[in-house]
Amino acid sequence: MKVWTVANQKGGVGKTTTVASLAGLCALKGERTLIVDLDPHGSLTAYFRLDPERIEHSAYDLFTGSVSAQSLLCETGVERLMLLPAAVALATLDRQIGARPGMGLVLRRALQEISEQFDRVLLDCPPMLGVLMINALAASHHVIIPVQTEFLALKGLQRMVNTLAMMQRNRSYTLPYSVVPTQYDRRTRASIEALEELQRCYRQQLWDGVIPVDTQFREASKRGLPLTVLRPWARGSRAYRQLFGALDAAPSIPTVQAVNHG
Repeated sequence: MKVWTVANQKGGVGKTTTVASLAGLCALKGERTLIVDLDPHGSLTAYFRLDPERIEHSAYDLFTGSVSAQSLLCETGVERLMLLPAAVALATLDRQIGARPGMGLVLRRALQEISEQFDRVLLDCPPMLGVLMINALAASHHVIIPVQTEFLALKGLQRMVNTLAMMQRNRSYTLPYSVVPTQYDRRTRASIEALEELQRCYRQQLWDGVIPVDTQFREASKRGLPLTVLRPWARGSRAYRQLFGALDAAPSIPTVQAVNHG
């Protein structure tokens, strides 16, 4: 089972769209795919027509130890694609359990328990460093950092890169990451200059394509389906298909193995 984490310490850069789009491609490819919503805002959960303010069981329950990951899995309406939803209660976790020993590995252990059921897992992170992002990074084999092509978003990218560097000091291996330019509009100077800055500062980690502005992403979210499933040949779908190919071929740390209960 391969785990991809989609993260950035800035909101509005396309994390949820990236998770949904890539997960749709995984499912279409025939992979048993799980998406995990770790953001208290619950955007990914709402995308697939569940209410993070009313949902009875969610990722929050993993951290309180009250239920198993298996019991949290929800259908998405897309074949081979399952969701582990978020609840607004996730926002209280840092205050409740953030200082307890071992809390940074809760998600990794939970995914190991269900690793035989899935080929791919994608994690949608909140836009701040805390116990949820730490769990996602600890469980990950590759980090995808969507970056809106405008200069304020570049500062969030630097914070994210600093977080990865900090976490890797406690690891025996380097966690690979890819920077993905999103919401690119070639008609605007802001997008062009931001992309040039990304190419100058992050050339080694920067994906060589862009995710364009595409109004069909909004239509897909209204329908509760990834654009890559709803309209595979839309401009945004084609871009994510190119990104998926690049990520799938990228180096990765060893994948999670199933837990042996023997």
